[in-house]
Amino acid sequence: MSAHKLSTMKIKNFILILSILPALSPLSLMAGDGTVTLIHIGDIHGHLIPRPHFRQGDPDYGKQVGGLAYLYDQIKKIRQKHPNSLLINTGDTIQGSAEALYSEGQAIVDILNQFEIDAFVPGNWDFLYGTERFRELFAGDKPKTNWHALAANLYYSTLYDFPLSRYADKAGQRVLPFYLIKQVGEVKVGIIGLTADRGPQAVSPRVMDGFYLTPGKEELEAAVPLLRDQAKVDLLVLISERGLAANLELVETIPGVDVVLSSDMHEETWQVLEAKTGTLLVEEGQDGTMLGELHLTVKNRAIANWQWIPHRISTENNQPYPLIAAKIKEIRQSFVKGHHFRSHVNPINASVLRTPIDTVIGFTKIPLHRSNFSDTKDNMPAVIEGSSHNFLADAFKEACHADVGVMRGFRYGTHIAPGPIKLEDIYHYIPIGPQIACGEISGDALHLQIEKSADKVLSPWVGWWGGGWLVSYSGISYDLDPYNEYWFRTSNIRINGERLDPERMYLVAGYWNLDDPDKINRTTALQIKVLRDADGGIVDATHVVAYYLQTLPHKTVNPELNRIKLLKPLPKQIWKNREIQPLRGVPRHDLLISNHTKENDK
Repeated sequence: MSAHKLSTMKIKNFILILSILPALSPLSLMAGDGTVTLIHIGDIHGHLIPRPHFRQGDPDYGKQVGGLAYLYDQIKKIRQKHPNSLLINTGDTIQGSAEALYSEGQAIVDILNQFEIDAFVPGNWDFLYGTERFRELFAGDKPKTNWHALAANLYYSTLYDFPLSRYADKAGQRVLPFYLIKQVGEVKVGIIGLTADRGPQAVSPRVMDGFYLTPGKEELEAAVPLLRDQAKVDLLVLISERGLAANLELVETIPGVDVVLSSDMHEETWQVLEAKTGTLLVEEGQDGTMLGELHLTVKNRAIANWQWIPHRISTENNQPYPLIAAKIKEIRQSFVKGHHFRSHVNPINASVLRTPIDTVIGFTKIPLHRSNFSDTKDNMPAVIEGSSHNFLADAFKEACHADVGVMRGFRYGTHIAPGPIKLEDIYHYIPIGPQIACGEISGDALHLQIEKSADKVLSPWVGWWGGGWLVSYSGISYDLDPYNEYWFRTSNIRINGERLDPERMYLVAGYWNLDDPDKINRTTALQIKVLRDADGGIVDATHVVAYYLQTLPHKTVNPELNRIKLLKPLPKQIWKNREIQPLRGVPRHDLLISNHTKENDK
């Protein structure tokens, strides 16, 4: 970070302290003892209705999970039993489905506005529709959401950072409040919000124009003593979309936070993670398939006792709450088959949706997903590979008749059961409005792309993680040692069976965005040709996949698996949960052993 930015951040934190001291001074100095129940949701990613669950080794394998009407059923039950409760949503909410995409998030807003959310922190994908739409939904005196959005580390750009900013009159100010204080019975609860320290990946570089983000460390360092010492809160909760690993690192560096409600990595913490500082951390997976219920007994401004109850949201465990189910049905009417269906214009690329999203477009012989545990023995760990991503990369490769197809390594995405594939399933994989293009990329650049992807996922420095998993390829296979250093993790790279030639130009197919016209999947390419329909019209990536399925025998996909060969197993989890991605990256073996010893001593 530049000296200018560091200086700017220090000035902002000083202004922050001066600005909130007057607001804090009249607050009561008396400690409040009592109980508080935190109800936690996060990483909903636009999923309105249940989906199947095919994580290998999970007790809920094959069940129908999630669905906002079913999620609200569980929330209602908890509220009735524990009225001293807060409902917290930790982001990545308004993106992840066709309904969310074509309404610029409004479909999800209209439903969740019925939930009575007490506090919300945006995730990186909540910025997908641009800064002005973000402000409409979350900022100002009358936002379209009633979720009480917070973010300590989200600012309007200064003119030094972005001279063309449309928000010049707000330069350097926070976009959202950084904290909220709620009185829950006798307990005064302070809530701090930290959004992701990166904008959405693999989309237009202009999505964040006018905003900038910081890692959040300095903001948290300033906020903890202010709320602890000045506001005299009894319970301090950090709601953060920076990911479980980064949040653990933060609270072990900055003591004083009682609870972290986390999102971003899609971990399912069936057992609470306890930091060395005593902070409790939880995360609720993805797609509204899990809900957390944390009961806290507070005495003398500290947690005296706690109980954690994780809930799997499913059609087996829950009933759809009628009012929410009716709202979902109403919203989906214009997207599914029936006389209410209408065409929709994609706000990202201007392509037109003319097909109901519940249309069957093909079939699969195997479950399509990317969610296996990191210790899976018989199949691909999600960190490394997934059947869904292999399928999508194959579709791009074949559409371009290319040497290589490439699919970004996103963490979110639905599961598809063996059998029919619907168009809406593909929108859960590709809900961000890219087009598909073909272009020439050198073997050397492909090697660099593969190594960069591995480094962003397997680096021992959590701050370097890139927000996803390994990029998936069609036509490329390689060996991977997760413990090696950068540039030495991959070996035996082959393209369609032949060793990669660093000097050869390969035809590559993948994501393309209008605002990044010289790149495919964020890598510079030559001779780029964007796929169009027969009339030269814009084609969304989802429709490229639909066309691919039509070309297969019986419209049925059965993607080749295990394209990446792990030379060594991923490290064991460092806590009691079966983590999808080990929490501290990939530490050296001596550090891993040391960490296990410390945790086992607890």
